[in-house]
Amino acid sequence: MDDFLRGLPKAELHVHIEGTLEPELMFAMARRNGVPLRFGDVEEARRAYRFRDLQSFLDIYYEGAGVLRAEKDFFELTAAYLERAASEGVRHAEVFFDPQTHTARGVAFETVVRGIHRALADGEGRFGLTSKLILCFLRHLPEREAARTLEEALPFRDWIHGVGLDSSEVGNPPSKFSTVFARAREAGFLPVAHAGEEGPPEYIREALEKLKVLRIDHGVRCAEDPALVRELAAARIPLTVCPLSNVRLGVFPALARHNLKELLDQGLCVTVNSDDPAYFGGYIAENYRAVAGALGLSRQDIVQLAKNSFEASFLPSEQKRRWMDAVDAFAASNA
Repeated sequence: MDDFLRGLPKAELHVHIEGTLEPELMFAMARRNGVPLRFGDVEEARRAYRFRDLQSFLDIYYEGAGVLRAEKDFFELTAAYLERAASEGVRHAEVFFDPQTHTARGVAFETVVRGIHRALADGEGRFGLTSKLILCFLRHLPEREAARTLEEALPFRDWIHGVGLDSSEVGNPPSKFSTVFARAREAGFLPVAHAGEEGPPEYIREALEKLKVLRIDHGVRCAEDPALVRELAAARIPLTVCPLSNVRLGVFPALARHNLKELLDQGLCVTVNSDDPAYFGGYIAENYRAVAGALGLSRQDIVQLAKNSFEASFLPSEQKRRWMDAVDAFAASNA
């Protein structure tokens, strides 16, 4: 089963590139850039990855991102993720980045996006792994700062495919960003948003109605609103679920209590993703492996999740169909 899960063609649609910063690379960049860290060594850093909730994670996440200073850093970070993802069957990745995390420290927007873009282009050549880049606005900051970031992104429109919304969810509803999302849609960016992770189901509705998002990142709390579940299923609105992340941040007390299988059985377009794998103990194959075991997923369930990942992607329809057929062919040849 492990070989099957790793080899199964899949797309990853919910991964924060800053969240792939492994401690070893963090320390190497800190030394190179002269950035002090409060951790004495790699093991001490890993021991600190015990989170009570989303905010306790974000505090360490933003601290770790502070070592990223030069274009080379963003290139190396992204290249390391792509190599790992390709080895775990990822054939297409839609990658989040948080420019405000870096521009607030004086790192130029262009420095960030050039490093990531170069690595994504290189990854397609090296691994045949296609990708799209999604700029996330930090929802704990004012909308005017998101608007400023959008203006910085416009010259790089050919490199950035969509916009998203992340960071502290509770108390920062999607409607707070209605104006900047409208402007982003006018500029041709495809919208997505984190909603229904720690925030209530109402945030999912707001993201759909106010931001006009095409998919919901996380979305697991939709289960608290049966009518919303039916609407999401009927419209095939994708949910980019991150199982290990949900448990590490206390959204579910244990993986066996996760509702992914229930949502899948109700006909939702659920996908499996890694979120911030360096901090949450698993890249995409480990997330598949963990939910398969904890929730008793059948091989058919796993195949459906992989097919959903391509259906939910922003790939052209023809490429989606080709990859979904490839998933079926892989499953048939590994029956």
